[in-house]
Amino acid sequence: MVSAPRLVIAAPASGSGKTTVATGLMAAFAARGLAVSPHKVGPDYIDPGYHALATGRPGRNLDAYMCGTELIAPLFAHGSAGCDLAVVEGVMGLYDGASGQGELASTAQVAKLLRAPVVLVVDASSQSRSVAALVHGFASWDTGVRIGGVILNKVASDRHEALLRDALDESGLPVLGVIRRAPQVATPSRHLGLVPVAERGAEAVEAVRAMGERVRAGCDLDALMALARTAPALPDEPWSPAYAPARGARPVVAVAGGAAFTFAYAEHAELLTAAGAEVVAFDPLRDEKLPAGTAGIVIGGGFPEVYAPELSANRPLRHAVTELALSGAPVAAECAGLLYLARELDGKPMCGVLDAEARMSERLTLGYRQAVAVSDSVLAVAGTRMRGHEFHRTVLEPGAGATPAWGMHQPERRVEGYVERGVHASYLHTHWAASPEVAGRFVAHCRAR
Repeated sequence: MVSAPRLVIAAPASGSGKTTVATGLMAAFAARGLAVSPHKVGPDYIDPGYHALATGRPGRNLDAYMCGTELIAPLFAHGSAGCDLAVVEGVMGLYDGASGQGELASTAQVAKLLRAPVVLVVDASSQSRSVAALVHGFASWDTGVRIGGVILNKVASDRHEALLRDALDESGLPVLGVIRRAPQVATPSRHLGLVPVAERGAEAVEAVRAMGERVRAGCDLDALMALARTAPALPDEPWSPAYAPARGARPVVAVAGGAAFTFAYAEHAELLTAAGAEVVAFDPLRDEKLPAGTAGIVIGGGFPEVYAPELSANRPLRHAVTELALSGAPVAAECAGLLYLARELDGKPMCGVLDAEARMSERLTLGYRQAVAVSDSVLAVAGTRMRGHEFHRTVLEPGAGATPAWGMHQPERRVEGYVERGVHASYLHTHWAASPEVAGRFVAHCRAR
């Protein structure tokens, strides 16, 4: 049974302050000594980093498109086990989901799957009485979504607050918090959203602390906790990374991290470990050698374009990665990892494992994808169907090798990525919790080395 008290933090639209409020709530409740489980709806990698900083626990994603609706409650139960409270930050507007697919992957759908009350964060900076119409519309649009209260964000003054409260008195929904405009809790952004925690260091710690203080001062934490406790138990077993690994030595799988490679789902390392691997992190910006005994490498997403000169300057590590990859060792690279394996990125030499060049682009590539494995690889057998997500402002030329990694079926038909020797490299981000055999196959290939 899933019994953790829980809240879903949603908004009418992006830019309303969901991340500030959700992260602030996590920090404020954690400061009270509660064990807080942080979650994020959708494929976002950056917000969970702030959540982890606020709670001291891994930020976890709940993505109904990539993982399927049937895994949302089990993944939630896995992440929230033993916690006093779970806070789930939504994505975009409350009812926004996968393009053209109704409520799929929306915050509203996840809230219904978790039977969790929703707290609506409203940017009140340019309205007064109209706030009541807006809140009424969101609360009545889908009766399966239970909006339990409102947090008013970016409120200008005491008079502004009074006008908003008077208007909402008729809505029947309580005002659970009022947060004034506060530039000091803003977090810097760039071409793919917020700057990740790993790049900001002490500045990120201070930002999260400030978010927590603002939320603590402006919100009724007792009322929010009482609302969270109204969520009923769910009859779902927690998801488990349990896998039946082959007997024998535990192969070392080196997983890229550090400021340039911050995009990773917590479940991936758990699945690799469960499949029998010894997972060891390394930082391509700082480490000049791969971890001792490395049998395979996983390089996830991130911002190599920001650190191209530094990555290029670390020649010893680039040569070590190249040597291992060319020997036929298993290498799984997603997005940033794909760029790192290319011959060059924005004119800076990279590993040269792939005969391709990457560069920054003005065009944002963003969206969910349906894909099928074109050929056998260290991750999947030919014909395997997976769902994933693309999110980048770079271009790789050519975009596919002689043996592509994936055939895409949405939004257009194309082939993409590279399968060469033991390398599987692609722009596509996938969530292995939906296909745990991916981790098992990868570790099996590492063990066979």
